[in-house]
Amino acid sequence: MARLHPSELRDRFTGWRRAARLAVPIVLGAVMALAHEPWVPGFAALMLGLVMASLILPLARRRAAWFGWLLGLGYFAVTLRWIVEPFLVDLARHGWMAPFALILMAGGLALFWALAAWFARWLAGGRPSVMLWLAVTLTLAELARAYVFTGFPWGMVGYGLIGELADVLFPLFGPHGANLFVFGMAGGIAYCLHRGWTLVWPGLVGVLFALIGLNAVTATTIPQTENTVRIIQPNAPQHLKWDPEWMPVFYNRALEQTASGDVADAVIWPETSVPALLNYAEPLLSDISAAARGAPVLAGAQRREGEEYFNSAVLIEGEGIIADVYDKAHLVPFGEYIPFAHVLTPLGLQVIVDQVAGFAAGDGDGLMQIEGLGLVRVLICYEGIFAEEIQRGEQRPEALVIITNDAWFGTGAGPRQHLTQARARALEQGVPVIRSANTGISAVIDPRGEVVASLALNAA
Repeated sequence: MARLHPSELRDRFTGWRRAARLAVPIVLGAVMALAHEPWVPGFAALMLGLVMASLILPLARRRAAWFGWLLGLGYFAVTLRWIVEPFLVDLARHGWMAPFALILMAGGLALFWALAAWFARWLAGGRPSVMLWLAVTLTLAELARAYVFTGFPWGMVGYGLIGELADVLFPLFGPHGANLFVFGMAGGIAYCLHRGWTLVWPGLVGVLFALIGLNAVTATTIPQTENTVRIIQPNAPQHLKWDPEWMPVFYNRALEQTASGDVADAVIWPETSVPALLNYAEPLLSDISAAARGAPVLAGAQRREGEEYFNSAVLIEGEGIIADVYDKAHLVPFGEYIPFAHVLTPLGLQVIVDQVAGFAAGDGDGLMQIEGLGLVRVLICYEGIFAEEIQRGEQRPEALVIITNDAWFGTGAGPRQHLTQARARALEQGVPVIRSANTGISAVIDPRGEVVASLALNAA
């Protein structure tokens, strides 16, 4: 049997039936998405999918764009499969929306990859250099995804290397530099295979050894402190969280957890864990302070100011005294507010606007001085995925504190991926991350991105 050379793959692919030509890029994207699974070597999954995609990218620009869209569709559909979970909380009312949400989200994000493939083919024409140009355009596409329409940089390809090569790349180059490394390595391997350059494998091994050596040279000893942080995980399922009969159960559970064991230096409650508007929560705050036995408590709460509502983090000190408040600044589109609501209302779509409990965005930087922790930057849930926004303000925090309610994301990929992105923030910033999640995964992460203590998913 004749041996198929990599340079012939595109011609062979072009001759396949239409159904196969549609399925192949979707499958390759899905293989790439497996890099986010704990049981798959991330580097191998990304290289396999991207190298094959680079070798068979069609010659015509329109077909290349279609190929890029299908590749992105497979990648984002598998990566973001947890997006259906919020619609299953109230299955009778919202369950029918779940498949549409996944298709629209994956298809919309895949448009960035479609543009990347089109531009790569436009820049390279019919030359093999398209494999190298694709690395550049895909990196720019992922960068655009972090900003366009307030941004959604969830599940970037570089996160597939957390726990592997990312431990070197993220501190030096950040998430977009890690993306460039992934795309560049794949493009370089594909180009060498196409050219028949056998030095690709020694070169790849050389790069990997160089990164390992760089990691060894730059590794530092992380000083330990004697401070104790108590992280509260009440484990309130989303469908029961605001049930009047269950609210006191979860609140009392959090109080008991706060009062257990020795007195901590600081206590962290998750997002929206105070079961009352902050405006009327004074008795509850006093109970929380009493349970903390003098330790400062950072807790998630909702508050109202005039006609506006805020998703907030409140610092409680003394006997229920509110020492500081941070209002979430980067809200979730269509989850916490409706974009362009002022346009939809005059068009008679007020019912859509009313479906979402509209929050207003805060304007603070999230910096809080917390006794026992020092100067920390507080991030509320969604805000933790934006590497670009961590360095708000002039002062550098000593730690990041992320409070979240991952009960919306179900019991699978969503909470795991969210934790991975918290590890990325620790690596980038070189500071520890303290993460309190309602249903998990709560964790303490050291500046090298290692989880040094954690609470299991769906455990109190």
